[in-house]
Amino acid sequence: TKKYRIGRETLVALDGATLHSNRGSFLSLLGPSGCGKSTLLRLIAGLEVPTSGEVTIDERKIVGLDDRCSIVFQEPRLLPWRTILENVELGLRGRKDNGKALQLLSEVGLGEFAACLPRQVSGGMAQRAALSRALISEPQVLLLDEPLAALDALTRLQMQDLLSQLVATTGVTIVLVTHDIDEALYLADRIVVLGERGQGIKRTFELNLPHPRDRKDASVASVRTELYSIFGIHA
Repeated sequence: TKKYRIGRETLVALDGATLHSNRGSFLSLLGPSGCGKSTLLRLIAGLEVPTSGEVTIDERKIVGLDDRCSIVFQEPRLLPWRTILENVELGLRGRKDNGKALQLLSEVGLGEFAACLPRQVSGGMAQRAALSRALISEPQVLLLDEPLAALDALTRLQMQDLLSQLVATTGVTIVLVTHDIDEALYLADRIVVLGERGQGIKRTFELNLPHPRDRKDASVASVRTELYSIFGIHA
């Protein structure tokens, strides 16, 4: 549970949310704006402290910023005076590189742009750099707070493919906040739907499908229909 004091009022951002994620799985959080998705992500990262309850990784409680987690936000948040390579190296947190930053940039298709400044690359390329920066520390848990929301439709699909490959090859546990139902269906092993603000978890859907996936897989059609119904969308 997470509550905030605003003047004399108490705002319940998240109430009694209980969930778990298996190692190496992909969990997606869906829900209306203001329902507590990003709050939950910040609690996992140690950026917020629960009002009650606790968050653990491998049964060890998260207390403050936790180096077992890395987070990617909606904006790349690259330092404009540093090159793409230098921005990725920031994720090492002072540890020796040994060429890992360049390797990661190459894997996400940015090898030839390592010496560029953030203003010299596109939004999608900057977000790939932000993803590389998050991965370079080899986190146990990768937290994604709507990292594709600001991208154009084609770039977003390409980034979804990149994330899908990431799931299949790295074994990192991923928690994604998104408003995009099809994005969640394409990427997640489990979709957790939050209700309106303060209501907590409303529904959970299990997707037992391998990665990378077929976007046209008919086996998710029934789940898509249910999700549309939950959000009042006519399919």
